[in-house]
Amino acid sequence: MKWKPTEFFVSSTEEFEDMVMDKDFKIAESIVNGIFANLETKKNHIHLLSVVIAEENSIYDITIEKKHFAETLEENLPHYVREEKYEDCQRIADTINKLKKSDISDILSQILPKK
Repeated sequence: MKWKPTEFFVSSTEEFEDMVMDKDFKIAESIVNGIFANLETKKNHIHLLSVVIAEENSIYDITIEKKHFAETLEENLPHYVREEKYEDCQRIADTINKLKKSDISDILSQILPKK
C-alpha cells in the first residue's frame, strides 16, 4: 500500500507549535509510521506530514531526507517509551540499528579498495 502522509488540521500556526511543545504523540507516530513505510523507497526526500493552517489558508509539508531516518527515529523513541508502546520501541530500536549498520557499510564500501 502506498504511503499517504498524515494531515494535521489546525486553526493557527500557534496551535501546531503548541502540539509540538506538548510533545503530541500523534506527531511522533506520524513521523515514525512514515519512516517505516518508506524504508525501502529509492526516493531521497520523503513527505511525512502536512499541516493545514485554516487561519492562513495554507499547507506546510514536512519532509525528511532518507539519510536522517535513524536520527529521527532516535528523537521520536522517547515518545513511544512515554506512551508505553514497548513493542513499537523494540521495532524502532531494531530499525535504528539496521540503518546505522547500513550507513557504515555504505561508507566502508566507498573508501575500501575493491577486491
